[in-house]
Amino acid sequence: MVSRPAPASAALPPMTGDGGPPGFDAFARAALEDVRDAVFLQDTAGVVRWSNPAARALTGDAEPHLNAVTETSGHVEAAGHRRPARIRALPGGWHAWTVVSDDVPHRHVGDFLAEAGPRLAAARGRHGTARVIAELAASALAETVFVLLPTTRGRWEWWSCERPAAQGHGRIRRVAAQVAPVLAATFGAAGRAQPAPVPAAEVATLPSVVADRFAGHADVSVVPLGPSASAGVTGALLLGRRGDPEFGADQARAVTEFAYAAGTALANAQRYARQEEATRGLETTLRPVDPPELDGARFETWYEPAAGVLTVGGDFFDVLPHGDGSAFLVLGDVCGKGPEAAALTGRVRHALTALAMVERDGRTLLRLLNELLIAGGSSRFATLVLGTARPSDGGVGLTLASGGHPAPLIVRRSGVVEEVTVPGTLVGISPQARFAEAEVRLERGDVCLLYTDGITEARNRHDPTELFGDDRLRAVLTAGTGEPAREVVRRLRQTVRDWLGSSAHDDIAVLAIECVD
Repeated sequence: MVSRPAPASAALPPMTGDGGPPGFDAFARAALEDVRDAVFLQDTAGVVRWSNPAARALTGDAEPHLNAVTETSGHVEAAGHRRPARIRALPGGWHAWTVVSDDVPHRHVGDFLAEAGPRLAAARGRHGTARVIAELAASALAETVFVLLPTTRGRWEWWSCERPAAQGHGRIRRVAAQVAPVLAATFGAAGRAQPAPVPAAEVATLPSVVADRFAGHADVSVVPLGPSASAGVTGALLLGRRGDPEFGADQARAVTEFAYAAGTALANAQRYARQEEATRGLETTLRPVDPPELDGARFETWYEPAAGVLTVGGDFFDVLPHGDGSAFLVLGDVCGKGPEAAALTGRVRHALTALAMVERDGRTLLRLLNELLIAGGSSRFATLVLGTARPSDGGVGLTLASGGHPAPLIVRRSGVVEEVTVPGTLVGISPQARFAEAEVRLERGDVCLLYTDGITEARNRHDPTELFGDDRLRAVLTAGTGEPAREVVRRLRQTVRDWLGSSAHDDIAVLAIECVD
């Protein structure tokens, strides 16, 4: 704070009301009299009770309005000007507001951009990013801010923010270029364009939800939000100021740099949204669906892909009903995990769905699939077990064929766990692959379990070199003897998860077939 001694003849202005803040005597008033910064004293009711000559010169005949932003900072508005101010609490609930003189540096543009960057980077989605842009701009660049982005049916979607924190969101009609030429030129621009003033007549042509909010502003400007012609984002940032610019002579640079950063954040948000939409669409087509109902049989599943971008992986299952009351079933594991494995999974499932409509023999299906994968040129292979479930004489007949997959296990109601031996080679590796087929019968209460090696190769949370293994799998199944398939799968899932703890795991898929009444 810069000050100089008060002249001996200076007359002290009277208080603007009775009394004053505790301890505010003639000495304190004299000390503030010639302070170059404008000082206002505000009583407990928020009324300005005294101001020094610098403050009276700042406001002229206009009544000052003190607007707090935080407990220690705010703005003083008077005569169409707005100045940042420091707020200091005084005894008795009074406050001193100090407006720093013009010879003290304004806020630094770099500091503002450094504060804005992390918030822009952390924003998610088009809506969230536009809302953050409006909030940040209103915190430093203008009192009233509108973010305008083109949307469908000849409309703009808008997000607004007004100090101290009033926010809005909606859609309005686009204004024709001949009516609002400055705004139209802004939407057509790209890159680090300078902010352009918007004439009051053009502001008035905008829909009332926008125009009314800019009434009484000393300056309205607009700057494009497109960081580059290839970014795929066009938008505009409308800024309305009532007072002096926060950054002084650097205001235009502050607006331009912020708009560029905001446009980049919007482009990233839009790119991420497109990727997310594509991912969700891919997952919808690849994720297994719940099995249908089948007379005499009940299906239970467990599907848990490895952690990653997609919620699908290389493991899969399908149960497809036939018109004769039987059902085609398959459970498989494509080599690898993640998007590439998921893509091949989709090819395998779609191929089998089509082939199963015209072919019932499991060995033939595996042979045809093997030829398709080799012809497709993929370096990945798959293991599968597939076949048919057919209700028969109070039981369920299973015809199963395997291509290099772990052997199915049958949990008999009597307490025995049987392995279904079905030899076969990996699918998609060799044109000379050979496959076999086996038939088994489930009686009431029996459960047949098809599973992938994500179960047996699950690693111990305490010792990653120790695998869950076949013996533990059989022990869990033996403990579930006589229980329905739902309980068998639940017990297995809980045991494997306890074994894994928070450790990463491979894709897991389980399909259980239970013979019921």
